[in-house]
Amino acid sequence: MSSGQPKVYVEIIKKINQIIQHDQLTSGDKLPSERELSDRLDVGRSSVREALRALELLDLIETRRGEGTFIKPAGSFQLIDIILSFLLKSESAKQDLSETRRIVEVEALRLACERMDEEAIERLNSLINEAKEEWAHGDLPVEEDYLFHKTIVASCQNQLLLNLWMALVEYNKVAIEQSLKRAGRMSASIAEHEEIYQALKGRDSEAAIAAMKRHLQNSRF
Repeated sequence: MSSGQPKVYVEIIKKINQIIQHDQLTSGDKLPSERELSDRLDVGRSSVREALRALELLDLIETRRGEGTFIKPAGSFQLIDIILSFLLKSESAKQDLSETRRIVEVEALRLACERMDEEAIERLNSLINEAKEEWAHGDLPVEEDYLFHKTIVASCQNQLLLNLWMALVEYNKVAIEQSLKRAGRMSASIAEHEEIYQALKGRDSEAAIAAMKRHLQNSRF
């Protein structure tokens, strides 16, 4: 592959995005055909096909046999997942991941304080009780810990933030278990979850954010 090919390839993807914006296409809408894109961009159909294939691999569009190519809903975090898999190759990058996860989660909590419904708040209480039961039986409630945080982030009602958080945590799941294994950390973590829950239940956003910051700092992930 010549050095010029990737540049042309990226330019075609940029121009396809411009067409999507110009035509005011959204999730679920059908893209123009390969022939039309080729004519509008003044490039070969093979180049258009290659660009569309890249977008499909990134889970941004999908091709339905006999129907055409459609824009996919923003429900997948495959693009973020792919980017992280390339970036997280050093210890400093892993530290950056932890810092980014804390930033995303605190901002998601800030939104959740306004948007979280009563059902989600009670779900947090149930997860705390389930974690206590697991711990009482000598098991680490790793899944309950994960779901507690996911419930909060999902309640921010911002799909992109949730997708980003899920991708970040996917690369940091081992850190969750390692954190809970530290002496005295499990009981402390449950107490911190209760503090966050009580603040959310009381709709005290400042207390909830402060409690979450302390929790993430103490958890070391």
